[in-house]
Amino acid sequence: MLGWLRRRRSAPEIPGALWDATLARYPFLAARSPAEVARLRVLAAEFLARKEFHGAGGLAITDEIALAIAAQAVLPVLHLGLAWYDDFVGIVVHPDEVLAKRTEVDESGVVHDWDEVLAGEAMQGGPVMLNWHDVAHAGASAEIGFNVVIHEFVHKIDLRDGAADGCPPLPSRAARQRWLETLQREYQRFREQVIVAERFGGEPPWLDAYGATAVDEFFAVACEAYFVNRERFEREFPELAALFDSFYLRKAAS
Repeated sequence: MLGWLRRRRSAPEIPGALWDATLARYPFLAARSPAEVARLRVLAAEFLARKEFHGAGGLAITDEIALAIAAQAVLPVLHLGLAWYDDFVGIVVHPDEVLAKRTEVDESGVVHDWDEVLAGEAMQGGPVMLNWHDVAHAGASAEIGFNVVIHEFVHKIDLRDGAADGCPPLPSRAARQRWLETLQREYQRFREQVIVAERFGGEPPWLDAYGATAVDEFFAVACEAYFVNRERFEREFPELAALFDSFYLRKAAS
């Protein structure tokens, strides 16, 4: 399928059986109005026509893998349009999480080397890296608000203005200020909950504690939950749910 798609300029017709199997495997995709599900299918097909998938670590890209990623990737831009993803083409898929070598020089000039386990990664102007294990289990992990595809593609949205600050490009300075104030307030509340849980045995937060590492990671982690488990997310973060609605439900410019 993918080799054929790369030779096409128009979006392919997604076979009905394959689409139905994808919706069944990821119920959060199907939990939308018929019009939105139809729109999701159209955007997924366009996404497949525009992007190139590359298997790593011995993983062969199949129709199932490509469509699973495409359908989840376009969920954040369902109303915004695919132009938000026009800064890259490649998607690299590993069988499982990846161990990455990291190097950093601190303010004193000391070099620090460490290993970091990555479920995925989004690079500004570059490809998106994902792992099939987490993608394949996204239907089950929606219960805890976890979705690696949405996480990485939300980072892409965040990076559209060149800054990984948890704020996508917005139409006005006032809108940006409101966004950052709300996000920072909820981020600090979440960080305090994580600290209390980890240091003092308090109740662990529902969202992945990784969101407490930086405000841009909190944004991505929060968006995962917003898209795959909206009901629980709105109970936990009503202000963020309203804020995200104001952005993600905005119609694409004609």
